[in-house]
Amino acid sequence: MAKQAKERRQKPSEAMAKVRTLRISPRKLNLVAQSIRGLKVQRALNELEFSSKRIARDVRKALYSAISNAENNHNLDIDSLVVVEAYVGKNLVMKRFSARARGRASRIEKPFSEITIVVRELGEAA
Repeated sequence: MAKQAKERRQKPSEAMAKVRTLRISPRKLNLVAQSIRGLKVQRALNELEFSSKRIARDVRKALYSAISNAENNHNLDIDSLVVVEAYVGKNLVMKRFSARARGRASRIEKPFSEITIVVRELGEAA
């Protein structure tokens, strides 16, 4: 007996891509995510291409993945896609120690974060 298929979390006109372990703090990643929210896909790709932030390259890969998911898995038209959601979450934190004066040590935290990008196809009426 097979399991029931789960319902999709997104609407039929949406596709999603998620990157789980990005080696950057969520606060810095959110600056890049903020710059593409609400833009058409082509405009968002251009924004990420010419961004001076290091993490923009990884966000661009995630956006390409969301576009590919929309095209291949959900048969959406890529020319009418818009980035409706781009949100950031915390992930694990690597804890390291740095040697200090007088035999002490101080803690260094290296945070990871995750980004979720949702693209939606806009109809002709919109």
